[in-house]
Amino acid sequence: MSKNNFLENLKFDLPSSFVVFFVALPLCLGIALASGAPLFSGIIAGIVGGIVVGSISASSLGVSGPAAGLAAIVLSAIATLGRYEDFLLAVVLSGVIQVIFGLLKAGLIGHYFPTNVIKGMLTGIGLIIILKQIPHFFGYDADPEGDWSFLQFDGENTFTEIFVSLKHITLGSSIIAFISLIVMLFWDKVLSKKHSFFKIIQGAFIAVILGISYQLIFGGHEVLGISQSHLVNIPISGSFNEFLEVFAFPNFSSIGNSQIWIIAFTIALVASLETLLSVEATDKLDPLRRDTPTNRELFAQGTGNIVSGMIGGLPITQVIVRSSANVQSGGKTKTSTIIHGFLLLIAVVLIPTVLNLIPLSVLASILLVVGYKLANPQLFIKMYRLGNNQFIPFIVTVLVIVFKDLLWGISIGLAFSIIEVILNSYKNSHFLQKIVKKDDNNLLILKFAEELNFLNKGSILRELDSVPEQSDILLDFSNNKFIDYDVIEVIENYLIRSKERNINVSFYTGEGNIADKLSLNEYLEKRSYKK
Repeated sequence: MSKNNFLENLKFDLPSSFVVFFVALPLCLGIALASGAPLFSGIIAGIVGGIVVGSISASSLGVSGPAAGLAAIVLSAIATLGRYEDFLLAVVLSGVIQVIFGLLKAGLIGHYFPTNVIKGMLTGIGLIIILKQIPHFFGYDADPEGDWSFLQFDGENTFTEIFVSLKHITLGSSIIAFISLIVMLFWDKVLSKKHSFFKIIQGAFIAVILGISYQLIFGGHEVLGISQSHLVNIPISGSFNEFLEVFAFPNFSSIGNSQIWIIAFTIALVASLETLLSVEATDKLDPLRRDTPTNRELFAQGTGNIVSGMIGGLPITQVIVRSSANVQSGGKTKTSTIIHGFLLLIAVVLIPTVLNLIPLSVLASILLVVGYKLANPQLFIKMYRLGNNQFIPFIVTVLVIVFKDLLWGISIGLAFSIIEVILNSYKNSHFLQKIVKKDDNNLLILKFAEELNFLNKGSILRELDSVPEQSDILLDFSNNKFIDYDVIEVIENYLIRSKERNINVSFYTGEGNIADKLSLNEYLEKRSYKK
């Protein structure tokens, strides 16, 4: 990138990086808490995801960091291994495995997820963000920010948590959350259209400033004040030596432990899949429709996990919440991702006290805007109008993600898409046409598709069996490029049965007169098909 282009994009990337920073901060802490890991491990992963992965990756808008989808795996892994240092070794090894995935070009898998499932994933995540942030918006923070599961760590589920939160509304948190939300919406819908200044300075940044100001003014107020439990909570080090003590290092002496290798492969597989899904989704959100090299992305993620594990951080993936916030805030290049990583580093080292004045409800209002843009109601209408073959996999993906989790939603949505492909293949293998010959007898023409495989057997057999006795039928292979042996077998068997029913069968290859007749063997020989 030239210097001029860098400076031109920086006016978009810099403000976007602040929004991503404010979205990432509570998620890094919340995911660490939900994972049963030290709080600072989430911040480390966020810093590494921004600076290290952002520098190596070729993704223009993707943002990496600790992922909610890995929280349950991490929680179980730490409990199984017993020592956090052993778990860090598993993180390092998972990074090595991901680097190997990248070198083996396994990133190709990411291109095989259909658009309706990817859109379902984005919408499902958007709905989860909205549902999960409502309690935090009202100042009820019993469940950590990083818990995206339907069944929550606090014993509630996504919906019961909302009803419980309405009985425990914190007045101060709710007031500043509403003010922040109104400011961001007004900023986005009105002010940003008035002057370019309001695009450079994001509404989310103003909302955070208002939140800090509110806490400085009303922090000690008995009614309007917000207690520390409803604010950002970054561990504060009193000295540089104390700061260094928050880092942890892997226990390489446990490398022979088979459990560590099993956990490493599990993290590598799940993290790679989530990354590839996020890459596909982020590329679809990108206004410039740029394509991310997926193999390089796996290499970058693997490198990031090696570094994160080496210094005490959680495993990393590319994450759609932060990536979509980057897109929505006007980010143009990966510079915004890298800057957000440096902002996390600078903030926790230099100004943790200031950050700890930010009400969680303000950050919830920022996430609500992100969630709404992902789960825009217009998208439901658009997908419905595209027909069942698009809408059903889409809505199934959305529902399973909301009520189960991301990987289950993607898997079941993909299964429905595959079923739809099979059904369409069943229906579209041929076209039956009736014409009248000169002697006034009906001639049935069965025109076959370019490719015929075992999925087409049922529909072809059904059509052939529907031909009435004493008929003439022409099997038209003029468009056909490939025919599977299973289909040949169906036709061979039909030829035997057709004689008993006085059905005259002929074949057309697209060469010469349509009335040319060939035996099946002659046809196969002519088309060089080997049985």
